[in-house]
Amino acid sequence: MLYRQLGKWGVRLSVLGIGSYLTIGFKTDEPTSREIVRLAIEHGINFFDTANAYNHGRAEEVLGRCLRDYPRSSLFVLTKVWAPMGEGPNDRGLSAKHIREQCEASLRRLGMDYIDLYMCHRPDPTTPLEETIRAMEDLARQGKIIYWGVSEWPAWMMVEAQYIARQLGARPIAVNEPRYSLLWRYPEQEVFPVTQAQGIGNVVFSPLAHGMLTGKYLPGEPPPEQSRAADPEQNQVIMKLYWTEENKRKGQELARIARDLGTTAARLAIAWALRHQAVTSVILGVRTVEQLEDNLRALEVQIPPEIVEKLETLYPRPPVPAGV
Repeated sequence: MLYRQLGKWGVRLSVLGIGSYLTIGFKTDEPTSREIVRLAIEHGINFFDTANAYNHGRAEEVLGRCLRDYPRSSLFVLTKVWAPMGEGPNDRGLSAKHIREQCEASLRRLGMDYIDLYMCHRPDPTTPLEETIRAMEDLARQGKIIYWGVSEWPAWMMVEAQYIARQLGARPIAVNEPRYSLLWRYPEQEVFPVTQAQGIGNVVFSPLAHGMLTGKYLPGEPPPEQSRAADPEQNQVIMKLYWTEENKRKGQELARIARDLGTTAARLAIAWALRHQAVTSVILGVRTVEQLEDNLRALEVQIPPEIVEKLETLYPRPPVPAGV
């Protein structure tokens, strides 16, 4: 396993991490989840990503039990706050109250004394950044979290938060978690340049674009049974962001390029995401041990310049917005 420094911070993460969105504690049963965690740790993975909202806390509970047999010091565990966790008006967002209460709840579900990285799952325009930053600083001073970060925040908001943190003498953002793949290159426009300038690490999710970059979806055909796109409980994102005939056609071309390289489309897509210097780790959303075994082999993939050029042509970088 390869490890990379998390931005400017001293901790090092495995370049592949294990996610739990729609998998651990949801579509993947607990015995299989244990096998996934075991195999991941055997291969040197030390980074595990979850959130309080994943299956209403069930993902944290199952992941915590799966990790209990391993030394806590060898693990880097990330969980998140922001999403609604109840019907009350304060059961959501990034207020100090919600952050404090959800941190305690996540610690209980995970069965841990501290969280390595506590993340703001999305922006909360109703709460001042100062309040959120102070709440994270308080948790860090109490020893309940070590680092804090954000997911899917715009670049300007991260810059503003860093400035406020400096003014308060508080810990700044350490980590950003953006969506990033061949089909979603928007972080290259502003987010990656800003995070690199600010010393913020990036742990990226959805490197396979919910399966669109595996080559399993065929033009003109419905999604295969048992696939994420065929499951109404899981397919909202793929249908909204990626499900087009053009993207299915591109997926077939990606699979052909991968075969010519002696690998699979999934491995090539993961290896491509790891090429960017701003990326610390790529979060894998595996449902089975077999998927993890395949994804781990992405570390064997060397992408020659001519293949990089083909991928740039097939999945071009989106234009930078005017004025940037």
